[in-house]
Amino acid sequence: MDARLSRYLFLTLALLLVAYNSLFVIRETERAVVLRFGRLLEASTVPGLHVKVPGIDEVRIFDARVLTLEAQPENFYTLEKKRLIVDSYAKWRIEDVETYYRATGGDETIARNRLAARTNDGLRNQFGKRRLNEVVSGQREQLMEELTRELNDAVQVPLGIRVIDVRVKKIDLPEEVSQSVFDRMSAERGKLAREYRSRGKEEGEKIRADADRQVTIIEAEAYRDAELMRGDGDASASAIYADAFSKDPEFYAFTRSLRGYEQAFSGTGNVLVIDPKSDFFRYLDRSNGTR
Repeated sequence: MDARLSRYLFLTLALLLVAYNSLFVIRETERAVVLRFGRLLEASTVPGLHVKVPGIDEVRIFDARVLTLEAQPENFYTLEKKRLIVDSYAKWRIEDVETYYRATGGDETIARNRLAARTNDGLRNQFGKRRLNEVVSGQREQLMEELTRELNDAVQVPLGIRVIDVRVKKIDLPEEVSQSVFDRMSAERGKLAREYRSRGKEEGEKIRADADRQVTIIEAEAYRDAELMRGDGDASASAIYADAFSKDPEFYAFTRSLRGYEQAFSGTGNVLVIDPKSDFFRYLDRSNGTR
């Protein structure tokens, strides 16, 4: 009984071992090839559980996610022969796993080196037909789109990979020309600043002149209106005085003399030299104002 149980356990373990070595799993983010005696037997891109012959077949699994190629900074020349130091990167992934394996032997380093070489050639071509200001700002997006399209045409069929995007991280000038370029840019910006200041000064003079003109006009109009109002007031006052004088000339003369006394004796140090018999003292001598 023990011997039979041992055989059952041995067979079960053997079957489990065979099954374990006969099955393999491909995830959603992976691609795989099956090799038999070192020769490519099958390329599998379907996720799930797959079967292989244990001890005979070998499974190579590759990452099918989007990968990043960090290129080394390279020197490129523009259309006007300006040397630039360009730092770039590319996003890529395995598109055809069978072609990828046949072209690279499944070595990601080989794929990266070939893609880096094609990327550098593409950047060199794109920079070589554009001017400095175009690659720096004007046509950067168009350059990247053309380069991505050309790279896909160059690597998709022979390498089985797809380039998702190519981007330039940084563009630097060589150290020996950086200072001269900086000086030239500084001079250009200084010239532009002087032009702006000159225009601003000119506009300021125009605004001040217009403000002065408006002040002069406003003051003249205010003076005119004040004089008109003063004239109307004087006319009204004269009419009132004339009407009051016609009603009681004696009272009018008396009040006018009082105003004269008030103005004459308002100060503390005033000295008057006047004939006592003058009309000025008319109402001081007699209350009725008779001479």
